[in-house]
Amino acid sequence: MQGFSDPQRELLDAESVTGHLLPTGSVFGFLAQHRLALFPAEMFTDLFRSGRGRPSVAPDVVASVLVLQALHGLSDRQAADAVTFDLRWKAACGLAVTDTSFHATTLTYWRRRLAASKSPDRIFDTVRTVIKQTGVIRGKTRRVLDSTVLDDAVATQDTVTQLVAAIRRILRVVPGAEAVLVGRETACDYTRPGKPDIAWDDKAAKAALINALVLDALTLLDALSSTDTDADPDTDADAGPDDGTGDGADEAGQALALLALLAGQDVEWIDDGAGGGVWRIARKVAHDRVISTVDTETRHAHKSRSRKQDGFKAHIAAEPDTGLITNAALTKATGEGTGDAAAGAVVLAGDDSFTEPGQVLADSAYGTGDLLNDLHEAGHDPVIKPWPCTPNIPGGFGVDDFTVDHEARVVTCPAGNTASFTAKTRTAKFGTACAACSFRDQCTTAAAGRSVTVNVHDQLLRAHRARWNTDTQMRADYKQHRPMVERTIAWLTRGARRLRYRGVTKNDAWLKLRASGINLRQLCTTGLTRTPGGWQIAT
Repeated sequence: MQGFSDPQRELLDAESVTGHLLPTGSVFGFLAQHRLALFPAEMFTDLFRSGRGRPSVAPDVVASVLVLQALHGLSDRQAADAVTFDLRWKAACGLAVTDTSFHATTLTYWRRRLAASKSPDRIFDTVRTVIKQTGVIRGKTRRVLDSTVLDDAVATQDTVTQLVAAIRRILRVVPGAEAVLVGRETACDYTRPGKPDIAWDDKAAKAALINALVLDALTLLDALSSTDTDADPDTDADAGPDDGTGDGADEAGQALALLALLAGQDVEWIDDGAGGGVWRIARKVAHDRVISTVDTETRHAHKSRSRKQDGFKAHIAAEPDTGLITNAALTKATGEGTGDAAAGAVVLAGDDSFTEPGQVLADSAYGTGDLLNDLHEAGHDPVIKPWPCTPNIPGGFGVDDFTVDHEARVVTCPAGNTASFTAKTRTAKFGTACAACSFRDQCTTAAAGRSVTVNVHDQLLRAHRARWNTDTQMRADYKQHRPMVERTIAWLTRGARRLRYRGVTKNDAWLKLRASGINLRQLCTTGLTRTPGGWQIAT
């Protein structure tokens, strides 16, 4: 059942005894005074449908701890210890000096309940409501989009480690799996921990191991894929959301699906020309590659050519003057819908404080035709650095040197040659026209001649590039306001670059809590207070 905070203070109430020591404008002092108003008990009643059992920890206390935990980058155990030994935390939670903390697993319990509810981001939404009530961003018609890569909480695994781990999981959770491999020579002893015992400096031995592992995997998949591994809907109804780690879902089915993915993403079949062949590690980069069996949603990321990370990508929309985060979302580092422009459009659409037309500022990663089109349709002014159109040949002709007749679907090159494109392929190929062209050396080195792909939003992209080159005010606004988001990104990542959880769902919930803490801290520094009229900024 739901717990409640006692409005009567104890004799050694931490806030009464040490409240005067709390720094002015601190989140600790604010929560000590306004915790019950910010996180009222009725805000969490849906999490406790039954009135039976022992009362839980008061929701205002847990909500405060979750925000402080994310703000200071602490683990569950560290947060519980802080509640016990740190007077600032005790004061913020309304506890007495002599009170001990709840068990660290209580925080896990509450996060799971919130994740399974209809409003998993209610704490973040509550803080956003406070921002709107204060009016601190009222009339501020600019939003900046940006993203940053956050390191995952697991170790990246190579192909051998992933295949061995996936096969071991199959043997552990899928009924009848061990019998499939009985009587055949397997790649290694799957009952022994660690990597297979081979000469790792021997390329032939490594190649033979890869081939044997894939054959074991295919044998298991062939024998077990027809087995009914679907969970019983009657017994699995209350399992909770799937976070990609097997919690609350059909673990056997997930194990088979993961093995099938791993057995195909990094290897390829090499035919020997005599009716046989071997499996070997593919000399290519698999799309949306799984890099760990422990967290199947973490991915390789390239923020730049020189900066490579493994993890997830945090996307934010921020108000540049105040630095407040108006919306945030976490996605895989790569894959469909995870690009800056696609994710930025979703984040901006979910910003309920930005409903009137205004400026949207972002770097060139957001300069796609789809996002520009969405912004124009919403009435916003895109102050976005255009995606660079680098010529194929340095100093030669770029895409803007070609004119496009979109109605006739014809592209004209600088030499006056024309080529048509279709609505489906949208690629104009000049072919033989380039053979005798005097501008060929400045245009292309392709033997088949120059080809130009016409974007669906080509007119919009060309107009945007032209405006960027001629509109000095647009570039001035970009230079003045866009860099301010780097301050917010620094707040977001300082001391918290490495995530503590696995999967998109759990880490997205953490990101929302982190943003809530950062927003509260910024509001407190400007004098956030509670009056009979609601939340206000003291003047």
